[in-house]
Amino acid sequence: MNFGNIKTPAYIIDEDALRKNLEKLRLVKEKSGAKILLAQKAFSMFYCYKLIKQYLDGTTASSLHEAKLGYEEMGGETHIFSPAYTAAEFDEISSICGHIVFNSFAQWEKFKPVLNGKDVSAGVRINPEYSEIEKDIYNPCVLGSRLGVMADEFFRHDWEGIEGLHFHTLCEQNSDALAHTIPHIEEKFGNYLPKIKWLNMGGGHHITRDDYDIDTLVEVVKYMQNKYDLQVYLEPGEAVALNAGYLVSEVVDIVKNGMSICILDTSAACHMPDVIEMPYRPNIIGAGLNGEKQYTYRLGGPTCLAGDIIGDYSFDHELAIGEKIVFCDMAIYSMVKNNTFNGINLPAIGTYSKANGVKIIKEFGYEDFKNRLS
Repeated sequence: MNFGNIKTPAYIIDEDALRKNLEKLRLVKEKSGAKILLAQKAFSMFYCYKLIKQYLDGTTASSLHEAKLGYEEMGGETHIFSPAYTAAEFDEISSICGHIVFNSFAQWEKFKPVLNGKDVSAGVRINPEYSEIEKDIYNPCVLGSRLGVMADEFFRHDWEGIEGLHFHTLCEQNSDALAHTIPHIEEKFGNYLPKIKWLNMGGGHHITRDDYDIDTLVEVVKYMQNKYDLQVYLEPGEAVALNAGYLVSEVVDIVKNGMSICILDTSAACHMPDVIEMPYRPNIIGAGLNGEKQYTYRLGGPTCLAGDIIGDYSFDHELAIGEKIVFCDMAIYSMVKNNTFNGINLPAIGTYSKANGVKIIKEFGYEDFKNRLS
């Protein structure tokens, strides 16, 4: 891909790489019998939904707006889970979502009458009290978590009308972590598994990663479907668009303060907030680790936030003002989380394919910043 003529900053989605991921996900569907949904919280570029819907069964949402986006732009099945639904939004949610997962029996009892006569399958999110996620901020099973009903609470309530269970215990993990979770699900909720129609195993499955063990995933899915006569759902987000996007930026200035510091026209705080929140260090095409190559630079954004730092990178040559810097794996948790702090403009959104080259889909400006305010 030639990034030289792209006006920066810009997110560019590689449609060929996206299709490759989707082909792998379709293979999992064919081998296991699972249904797979796009978790829009990771990737919501609906321009690509016309491609994604050729491979997946629908979308899953965490809010009314995400649900509407999936329902309107992709179709297929529309699922939703929220820690709590509001009465102001639930009528619309129940009119477009075929599967609604509740986070508590209080919510289920509150909204159960609204579902009477509607073609909606209700489920409850459970907490198996087991997860191999190391960082608590991403661990929905950590002590004190607000997500999911625990077993001792679950069996105190009336299950009538509940057709499915949902659990989410993974974050960027391989299938061994899922396999380790299943015994805890069976131990704590095994009495109810024969009574349900579907089991949603949530997201966090890094299915399209090169080292992912698909065979183990298929075994786990088939085991649960065959033993309990139910339909398994998977709802990956990252795996759909993993390594299928770039953020193209440009060096605006170079300053010195104990080291060489490049100020870019893209911001960690605004355009890739997970760099600060997770945190993590995105790869850059042609760059190495700090000190690995001859010339090392600290890369930072144009905001007034002192910590708007992307990281320290080394290059084989001295960087120059106007040079392009291309960040990898920027399809996921970038566009969905970006913001206009400091009035910094949002990156344009585009696509690339070998057949069609680069195509800019949308550009942003002052009105997008102003219209978020009052």
